Amino acid sequence: MKLRHYVAFALVFTVIAGCTRQEPETAPTPETVSDVNTDRAQTDSIAAAELARRQAEDGDRRARLAQAQETLSSVVFFEYDTDVIDAEAEDQLRIKSAILRANPSLEVRVEGHADERGSTEYNLALGQRRAEAVRTFLSGYGITPNRLTTISYGKERPAVEGSDESTWARNRRAEFAITGGEISAIPPEIR
Repeated sequence: MKLRHYVAFALVFTVIAGCTRQEPETAPTPETVSDVNTDRAQTDSIAAAELARRQAEDGDRRARLAQAQETLSSVVFFEYDTDVIDAEAEDQLRIKSAILRANPSLEVRVEGHADERGSTEYNLALGQRRAEAVRTFLSGYGITPNRLTTISYGKERPAVEGSDESTWARNRRAEFAITGGEISAIPPEIR
């Protein structure tokens, strides 16, 4: 009887061991490894392309912001003994107004200047009229006057020194200084 128990036990053990027998692991086929590497390379390539695209966009945006800053700071020139804004200055001021409308937090100081001819008092008044003419023009394009301050330096701060017509022409001007806010939006005129 003991023999029967041992045989039955051995048989049960063999059956149980056979049911739980694991298949040996198979090594990945070269095609599987290749597929994984291809998928990873494609994912890496897409990520690199996306990064390059974002960097290019950021660089382009920085360049356009710098261009807007330069445009806003560009000088407007006047003819001798006048505060009349000519066609070239009007074009510049229209673009400046677009930048200011796109960036409502910006505040600008308009600085009026004159050449060395005439008295100090006269040139201070002329510089002020030039600055006010620019302010009035920009206000006509939707810029609220409280965002624009004016000051006159008359002939006290020449851009260039000299006593000839080309020097005087460069000193008859209105300059622009950002006094508040920053350029963050780029109007279509700059794009």
